[in-house]
Amino acid sequence: MKPPFGRRLILGAVAAIGAAAWAATISMPHREGRSSILDPLETAMVNLRMSTLGAIETPDDVVIIAIDDAMLATANPLAQGRQNLADLIDAIAAAGASVAAVDILLTDKGNSSGDRALAAALAKLPTVIAAAGSFAHDLTGQGVPVTQDALWPQSMFSDVSDVGMVNISTDHSGTPRHVPMVFMTSKGPQPSFAAQTAALFTGETLDVSTGALTLGHRIIPLDTGLQMPLRLAGPTGTVTTIPALNLLQGPAAVDLSGKAVVLGVTATALGDRFPTPFDPDLPGVEVMATAISQIVGGELLRRDDMIRHIDVIGAILLAMICIVVVLMLPLAIGIPLAAGALVLWIAAIWLAFGFGIWLSAALPLASAGPLLILAAMLRYTHERRRAARSDRAVTALKKFQSPALADRIAENPEFLLVPESRDLVVSFVDLTGFTQISQDLGPEETEAFLKKFHTFLEQTAEKRGGIVLNFMGDGALLMFGMFDQSSNPADKALQAALSIAQQTRALGEAEGFTHPMGCRIGLHWGSVILSRMGSDRQQQVTITGDSVNLCSRLLEIAKAERATIAATSDFIARISEPLPLPFDRQVTHPVRGRHGEVDLYVWRL
Repeated sequence: MKPPFGRRLILGAVAAIGAAAWAATISMPHREGRSSILDPLETAMVNLRMSTLGAIETPDDVVIIAIDDAMLATANPLAQGRQNLADLIDAIAAAGASVAAVDILLTDKGNSSGDRALAAALAKLPTVIAAAGSFAHDLTGQGVPVTQDALWPQSMFSDVSDVGMVNISTDHSGTPRHVPMVFMTSKGPQPSFAAQTAALFTGETLDVSTGALTLGHRIIPLDTGLQMPLRLAGPTGTVTTIPALNLLQGPAAVDLSGKAVVLGVTATALGDRFPTPFDPDLPGVEVMATAISQIVGGELLRRDDMIRHIDVIGAILLAMICIVVVLMLPLAIGIPLAAGALVLWIAAIWLAFGFGIWLSAALPLASAGPLLILAAMLRYTHERRRAARSDRAVTALKKFQSPALADRIAENPEFLLVPESRDLVVSFVDLTGFTQISQDLGPEETEAFLKKFHTFLEQTAEKRGGIVLNFMGDGALLMFGMFDQSSNPADKALQAALSIAQQTRALGEAEGFTHPMGCRIGLHWGSVILSRMGSDRQQQVTITGDSVNLCSRLLEIAKAERATIAATSDFIARISEPLPLPFDRQVTHPVRGRHGEVDLYVWRL
C-alpha cells in the first residue's frame, strides 16, 4: 500500500531540501573558485569537450617565431652572449612586426656588447619582455595572484620595453586553464605578459578593475582572481609558427607586417611544456600566443561569476528534480525521467561549450548522480519489500479465497465492485453419512478428514478450470466458466463431479469407515449475479440468483432419488462431448420453494 499523499508530499519536500543542501555544500568550493575533489573529474570532462569539438582557428595577426632545434644547432640565441637574440629581434623589426613579445627571461647579465645590442634591438619596435613570479600556493582560487618572489629582467632591457608576467594557472594535471591578467608584486600591480602584449598591439588602454578585461571596445569576462579562462586552440602549430632561422635568411624572407610576434623556445627539452587535450607536450610559447590571440580577437571561453552561479543553481535544481521524481513517481518512470534530466543538462553543457561558455560538468554529475543512485536503490529496496508483502498478502488471501479469484483481486482490486451478471455452471457438493462419521471420529480427526476432502475437491475443480467459491462444513459451492474460457465449462463440471464422487468413495474406504461414505452433487447452468458482499472493511465474493437457489435444492432431489449426481436439463443441454458415463434416469421433479417442475438427469453411483 502506498503511503498517504500528504505523507508522500512531506517526504518529497524533505528529500528536496536535503538534496538542495547536499548540492549547495559540494558547490561551495566551485562557487568561490577554490580547488576541490571534483577538479579531476572536471578536468577530464573539459578535455573531452575540447577533443570532441576539435581545434579552433586563431587570428592570423599573432605569429610565433620559434627558437627550435635547428636554430640552437646553428646559432644559439640563448647563450650568454645575446648578440644572436638581438639579431632575431632586429630581423623581426625589419620584417615589419607591430609588436615583439619576448617569452624569454632576461634576468642575468650577459657580456656587455651582447646586452647593449639586445637593448638596442628591443628599442627599435614596441616590445614586451617576460618576468616570472613564484607563489606560496597554486594560482587557482587564491584571488589576484600575489608573488612571493619574482624574476625581473635586467633594467637595461626593461627601460626600453614593457614587462609582463608569464605565469599561467594549470589544473591538477598540469594543463593550462587560466591566464591571470594582473599580479600583485613587490613593485605593485603588474599586468600579465599576454594582456600587456595585447594592449601594446592594439594601442588600446587596458582595464581589468571591473571583473572583466576591457581593451577598447572588446570586453572579456574574467573568472575569480581576474583570471581569463584559456580556450586551448589545438596541437602544436595551431598558432602560425615560423622557424627563427627563416628570419635570418634576409629582409624579404618573412613578411610580418602588422603582426604581433611572440618570440619563444620550442626546442626539445627547453622551455615550459604543458599537456593539453590536443598535444601531450605543447610549448609554453604557444600557450602564451594562444592567450594573446584570445584577447585581441580570438574565440573566448567564458567562465565568470555569473556562469558559476548558473552552475550552482543548475546543480541544486537538478539534484532536487532527480531525487523527487525517483521518490515520488513509479520507479519505471522516475528513474528514466531523472536520468533524462541529467543527460539533457550535460548535453546543454556540451552545447554551451561550443559557444564559448564553460559550465561545469563535474558539479551536476556529483550533485545529482549519487542522489539518483541512492534514491533508486532506496526505491528499489522499498518496492521489493512492498512486493514481498503483497506476495505474502496474496498467498494469505489464497487461503481464504480460490487462488484464481485471489490472483484476479490482486491484479485488479476493483474486481466485482460493480456486480456482474454471468452465465455459469453452478455446482453444490455435500457428503452423505457425515453426521455418523463425525460422531465416530471426534473433533480433531473430523477436521483432518474434512481437510483431505476439501483438498481433493479443490484440486479436482481447479484442474478442470473451476473454482471452489465457498467451503460449507461437509459441503462446498463450486463454479465453472468464471475464468477459464478455453473449454466448455459444462463438460469440465460433469467430469469433475464424476471424479469427486469416485474420490469420496475411495477416501472413505481408505479411512476404514464402518459406514459407507458418499456424496451428492447438484449441477446447473444458468444466469447468476457475481458480486462482493459485506462492509467496506470486510467483504467476500459470492453469487446469488435463482440458478444458485435451484442448484442447492438439487441435493434434496438427489437424496430423494437415492442419486449421487443430479443435473438440470439446462446443464445437459450445454454438454458438447459424449457423456463420460450414461445417466441412470431422467425425471421431472418439483423443487421446494419454487414454482413448477424441473427436468433432471440423475446418476446413481
